[in-house]
Amino acid sequence: MNAVQPIANASSATEVHRSGMRGLLTRLWPAVTAYSVILAAIIVVTRLSGATDYVGPDNDDGMRLVEVRDFLAGQGWFDLMQYRLGLGGGTLMHWSRLIDLPIASLIWFFGLFAPRETAEALALAVWPVSLILPAMLAMAVAGRRIGGAAGMHISLGMTCFVIYTGNRFAPGALDHHNAQLALVATMTAMLLDPQRRGWSYAVAGIAAAVAIAIGAETTPFVAAVCLAVALLWAWEGRDFAVAAQSFGLALAIAISILFFATVPPRLYSMVTCDNLSLGYYSLAAIGGGLLLFCAVFASRLARPMRFLALTVIGAGVLGSAIVIAPQCLSDPLAGLDPMLVELWLRNVSEAKSVFALARTEPFDVGAFYAAGLFGIAVCIFRIVQRDRAQIHLILLFLLAICWGIALVQVRGSPFSNLLSILPLSLLIIDIRRISNGDSENVAAAFVYIMTVFASVPAAWAVGGGLLSMQLGNDGQKKAAEPTKEHSCNSSQALAPLAGLPAGLVSAPAEMGVSILRFTQNRVLAAPYHRDQGGMLTELHIGMAKPQEAESFLKGAGVTALAFCPDDPQTRQLAKLKPDGLYAELGEGNIPPYLEPLPKAADAGVQFFRYRPAAN
Repeated sequence: MNAVQPIANASSATEVHRSGMRGLLTRLWPAVTAYSVILAAIIVVTRLSGATDYVGPDNDDGMRLVEVRDFLAGQGWFDLMQYRLGLGGGTLMHWSRLIDLPIASLIWFFGLFAPRETAEALALAVWPVSLILPAMLAMAVAGRRIGGAAGMHISLGMTCFVIYTGNRFAPGALDHHNAQLALVATMTAMLLDPQRRGWSYAVAGIAAAVAIAIGAETTPFVAAVCLAVALLWAWEGRDFAVAAQSFGLALAIAISILFFATVPPRLYSMVTCDNLSLGYYSLAAIGGGLLLFCAVFASRLARPMRFLALTVIGAGVLGSAIVIAPQCLSDPLAGLDPMLVELWLRNVSEAKSVFALARTEPFDVGAFYAAGLFGIAVCIFRIVQRDRAQIHLILLFLLAICWGIALVQVRGSPFSNLLSILPLSLLIIDIRRISNGDSENVAAAFVYIMTVFASVPAAWAVGGGLLSMQLGNDGQKKAAEPTKEHSCNSSQALAPLAGLPAGLVSAPAEMGVSILRFTQNRVLAAPYHRDQGGMLTELHIGMAKPQEAESFLKGAGVTALAFCPDDPQTRQLAKLKPDGLYAELGEGNIPPYLEPLPKAADAGVQFFRYRPAAN
């Protein structure tokens, strides 16, 4: 008996320990912390081990760093001009200081005990990775609210795959899309509160205001969230009054604070559709205020009267939009010059539509759209079956908006892929329950496995890649010889500019950000729609005949010209205009007003000093 007792005690202690661990993992914060820390560690180790630069590969990552450097060097909080970009006095950027501030603060902090470059590298590694926690927290809350502990863990696991296989949260990713993803997840999670608590909807209102202030890309989604809250109030009335009041009040107050805190006073009356301005501010404040008013005074009315009140709100917001910001009711890039649309915008990968993507990269379509479409189909099926219909109605509405945006511009697909996790998590829970209930049912187990794979965008990406390789191998008799790529954007490639006094460089738009980052020169062109004048001038320089191109160079005040024969736009211009400057330079015909500079080793760009002909 004495020998058995210790064994029994040990077994009991082990069971208590396991029970305690299970209880800990079913709690929100321990689970979110565990997933986030493990995911962040994996991302840091895997991404930094092979990294050659501490700035992300996207132009926006480098441009954000340039903006933050200017801010740290003393450029004002309200001064959003990029003085080294474009013609004349520079280009007014449409980005927000709300993202510049934390990055600049991290660089300043690390700069207290490290050299500037090291401080930048540390800050650029910490900032995007730190956003993993709020994104994971929001998805965990959403999963827990609709599916309990199982929904939370499945949502967390699938979110890990989406974050890891993307590049939005990787070290060096300074583009604001990572913050926007976290805010979209937060708004969704708050709308799924089954108890309709006021604080949840207040958080949703604040997140909506911050999303608008950070960037206009999420404006359609924010509008959908506002409409969803308004429809829920009109349907439920008194039971939803506190939630609607909290959302409307929080949105109106938060957007007001952010407007006056981030918009320069001289631009208070200006309406722009690519950032927070009078247009979006007034519409959000008016809409939030009217919703608050109706929720206070009309919640006790009958349902038809509430919908009538909601119609009045909608008419008021629409009328305000027509009066204050009619241009924002259409494509914000509608005013872009047709030449830029043809030669630049259509070649921007993240701006491609699903049809353009299907033509150029058909095997990538599944990775961008399949999970979202699967989630939409599941939501529709659940609604038809009256299975948790309200949850799936909310998810369907928000997911369909994101997926619709992705159809127009593929940059919206990360948002639809993220939100598709929620309805698909519920589907996985139900199929797993069926499979576990009949362990010998091979078909149920197969359906469960295939559902999990179909819910992960990365699985579609792998499948598309394998299919592409298979078809490519079948169609090729000989393997293509590898070609050595020469960079036009590295610091080494741009070294010849160091020997010149700082001036204005005419270079392809894709080189613009690198020149701003690695040198003190100004550039004509960088891939930003507000730099229309600079980009058009660079295009005309490349296409004009050499003697005509000199007039553009002299008129713009260019001091140096960069010729990168491997740049896609440069090749396109040379093909369009065989007698143009870029085509002539490609043939080795250098006009007398261009003096070649020594070329850096293994560089793909040739720089020329512009020397105006003597009159």
